[in-house]
Amino acid sequence: MKALAVLRSISSRSTTTTIRYTGLLQSRNFQPDFVPRDPKAKPKKYKYPPVYDPYGPRPPPSEKIIQLAERIASLPPEERMLIGPTLREKLRHPKMETISTEGMDIGSAGGAGPAKAEEKKAEKTAFDVKLEKFDAAAKIKVIKEVRAFTNLGLKEAKDLVEKVPAVLKQGVTKEEATSIIEKIKAAGGVAVME
Repeated sequence: MKALAVLRSISSRSTTTTIRYTGLLQSRNFQPDFVPRDPKAKPKKYKYPPVYDPYGPRPPPSEKIIQLAERIASLPPEERMLIGPTLREKLRHPKMETISTEGMDIGSAGGAGPAKAEEKKAEKTAFDVKLEKFDAAAKIKVIKEVRAFTNLGLKEAKDLVEKVPAVLKQGVTKEEATSIIEKIKAAGGVAVME
């Protein structure tokens, strides 16, 4: 019943569209000006500009600007270096502030590599605790101490202790690292701070 209503509504549409029935209750509506695309036709090639300029084409520089550029190019390097500060002062542009890179890892900067490495060592606040060795008789005590400050299970702590030398804890303060080293030393192991 609904299908007949649909067919009647389709057939009662205006005559501006052509209706083709392609199968059971399937139809395609075509506008009279619709021309199907030729499947063998090649796609259109558009000419793109070599560089996108959102402001459009610019006029060529004036003769005065070209002469000024030539005069600047003919100056010695020492005088060319003074152009920027002089223009900044004359046009009252604010001086650019330097951005602080403290706390960012930006790699070594030029020839100051070794000096910066020494400063980093002096300023180090996070340390790693590494288990170097332990007595075979005190293995169980060392595993218990490792479990106490790492929150590992028995099997994980045992595996960590058995693959000596191994890092037990990373990124701890100096006080916490020394207390961990003392506890492991009391249990019969040898740990170092890195």
